[in-house]
Amino acid sequence: MGSFINPCFIYLDNNATTQVAPEVFEAMRPFFLNQFGNPSSMHTCGGVVAKVVDVARESLARLLGCDETEIVFTSGGTESDNFAIRGILEANPDKRHIVTTRVEHPGVLNLARWLKRKGYEVTELDVDGDGILDLAAYRDALREDTAIVSAMWANNETGVIFPVEEMAAIAKARGITFHTDAVQAVGKIPMDLSKLQVDLLSLSGHKLHGPKGIGALYVRRGTRIRPLMHGGHQERGRRPGTENVPGIVGLGKAADLAIEHMDDENTRVKALRDRLEASLVGSIARTRVNGSTSNRLPNTTNVSFEFIEGEAILLRLNELKIAASSGSACTSGSLEPSHVLRAMGVPFTMVHGSVRFSFSRYNDADQVEYVSREFPKVVADLRGISPYWSDSMG
Repeated sequence: MGSFINPCFIYLDNNATTQVAPEVFEAMRPFFLNQFGNPSSMHTCGGVVAKVVDVARESLARLLGCDETEIVFTSGGTESDNFAIRGILEANPDKRHIVTTRVEHPGVLNLARWLKRKGYEVTELDVDGDGILDLAAYRDALREDTAIVSAMWANNETGVIFPVEEMAAIAKARGITFHTDAVQAVGKIPMDLSKLQVDLLSLSGHKLHGPKGIGALYVRRGTRIRPLMHGGHQERGRRPGTENVPGIVGLGKAADLAIEHMDDENTRVKALRDRLEASLVGSIARTRVNGSTSNRLPNTTNVSFEFIEGEAILLRLNELKIAASSGSACTSGSLEPSHVLRAMGVPFTMVHGSVRFSFSRYNDADQVEYVSREFPKVVADLRGISPYWSDSMG
């Protein structure tokens, strides 16, 4: 399985983006070259492409457990998040309250804070030290004027899974629209939206071995939502603009592959993650696994190493041809510590020294063995030049 990745580079940053699956690339190729028609055109060239878009929509619907008419294609997770939240607010102008969490992806959290500056009230729910939400506090946060709840299905930094089924049911009982940013969860864990009370769900193709620049918003039938943009009739008038046909085809194929490889994701890939995590914690002193280890995505671990900087670790890893992350790729240019880990109360001496490893089906045991062997040397070298480590050791 690891042969598809450059053998000189071990890629363990799959929550940032994933390799486009070879099958996805081949499925997309004709729609750049031969089948380039506009699906809105009346002629045969357009009609053939329109049917392929419908097939991709059906594939994604199978992955999500919903009807294909409930799928709206977008440019990715951030657009879908904006469409969901702003579309519901515009459809319910008398409701001015939003509920979200302190550990959301910037696509939701920064939008909520922008809306707050525009006069909306926003409640950001806390999490505990394991990144878990308090459902009682969630219930108490809901109000008569709450327009929407937006809570991620799984955290992009720690992999912690929120109780989306219960949260959606609680919101539905209060007549409140429930949205989940499921960008990290789709394709990694089974889901069946036909059995849940989720109204809106965001996803992004490049997180499940599809191409960048394509995503979707699931809109439960009957949900009142206004479009984010205005223009043509595409996507039943909910998202105007000529469809990104190659991207849509790629997302559909990625959805088919995700269904095919779901068991592998939750067995072999999970075992690789667990093996690396156990190796690092067992061989390196004063480490901490961030987030619940019993309720998280099968591919993600976030580990902190006391008294060293995560950025320094990543630079050393890069020299060893190992790609990992210190948190969300959308905030990697910031020197501020992770807002997720700060919300969880990770100690100051560890919050800066966190590393996220996120696996995919293209990783293998040889890669884990290499990282397990080399990583402790990196930590030892960096601690050797850290004055804080020297002071802590007396």
